[in-house]
Amino acid sequence: MSKYVLMRLLQSIVTILLVTAIVFVVIRVIGDPTHLMLPPEATAADRELLRRTMGLDEPLVIQYLRFLGDLAVGDFGLSYRFNQPAMSVVLERVGHTLVLTFTALGIAVLIGVPIGVMSAVYRDSWIDLTGKLFAIVGQSAPPFFFGVLMIAFFSVHLGWLPTGGTGGVQYLIMPAIALGWYSAAGTMRLTRASMSEVLEAEYIKMAKIKGLPQRVIIYKHALRNACLPVITFTALQLGVLLGGAVSVEAVFAWPGLGFLILKSIEDLDYTIVQAAVTLIALSFAAINLLVDLLYAWIDPRIRYD
Repeated sequence: MSKYVLMRLLQSIVTILLVTAIVFVVIRVIGDPTHLMLPPEATAADRELLRRTMGLDEPLVIQYLRFLGDLAVGDFGLSYRFNQPAMSVVLERVGHTLVLTFTALGIAVLIGVPIGVMSAVYRDSWIDLTGKLFAIVGQSAPPFFFGVLMIAFFSVHLGWLPTGGTGGVQYLIMPAIALGWYSAAGTMRLTRASMSEVLEAEYIKMAKIKGLPQRVIIYKHALRNACLPVITFTALQLGVLLGGAVSVEAVFAWPGLGFLILKSIEDLDYTIVQAAVTLIALSFAAINLLVDLLYAWIDPRIRYD
């Protein structure tokens, strides 16, 4: 068990390093932030002086090693745009992203699991066909596409909901549905497959022979045994939704991490982008690690040779 934990920790560290390295290189290829930080009348000498002051004139390898050293002590530098520590700016936006992410995850579970159960129980019926159509539609287009459609219909055409921003619950409805639909579709498909397999088990057939009510068979016996892969999938979807929130927040101008990342890329604010992406990568790696360790605890057969 200890070897398995160690290997998974090493894999998580390598993943985080790769993500930070890719973001570090890509964000610097986009452009030079000194053009935005200095007034238009600044000379080339002024920009070169600022580049030297910021350490941007050094080779990328040296800059990255310095970044890793600062990362080890939790220092992401000052935001060029806000003139504040980058991580403090990022942490101010985390709350909005977590509200959106957990609401979307709740919608995915509350919609996906019941539809998946009904589709498995009534296989090849109109209920099953409707569930399959729901899954196909949910997984055939990215979340921001559904967001644009909902804005056009519910905000522009009907005038029921605000087009974007933050405030009361009405501001959260469309972003959460747009973000959660894809996960709901995946949850529905996995629940249906898992339930279909369990419903064919011998103990379920024996329960039917004994005359137990269908409700008891489905929800007390079948669903309880079919929920483990669904729980695992749901935990992993939390990390997926954190990443997917970027496009949805941009569409609805939701003031979370995703919207902050996009604005910081436009402003070439390296420190904000690095801090936000690193935080998301750490969250995703931690969630995957916890799920894998939970699996290893439940099933002792899961080991590294």
